[in-house]
Amino acid sequence: MSTDPSQPPTSYEAALAELEQLVQVIESGQLPLEQLLSGYKRGAELLAFCRGRLDAVEHQIKLLDEGTLKPWTPQ
Repeated sequence: MSTDPSQPPTSYEAALAELEQLVQVIESGQLPLEQLLSGYKRGAELLAFCRGRLDAVEHQIKLLDEGTLKPWTPQ
């Protein structure tokens, strides 16, 4: 888990990596109840952070496309 869970992640990528690691630890079933609860709370914080970043990027894309989302097609 994070070395300092009270600190917000430095980036989307860092939050996602920490969240993935946290899920693995929780799914292992080896955590005591107190650590499981704190891990769950940290996971909820990380998920909210990631969702917030994704929403911000989506908003920026909408602005760049003048409010019209265009379907992405690989070239």
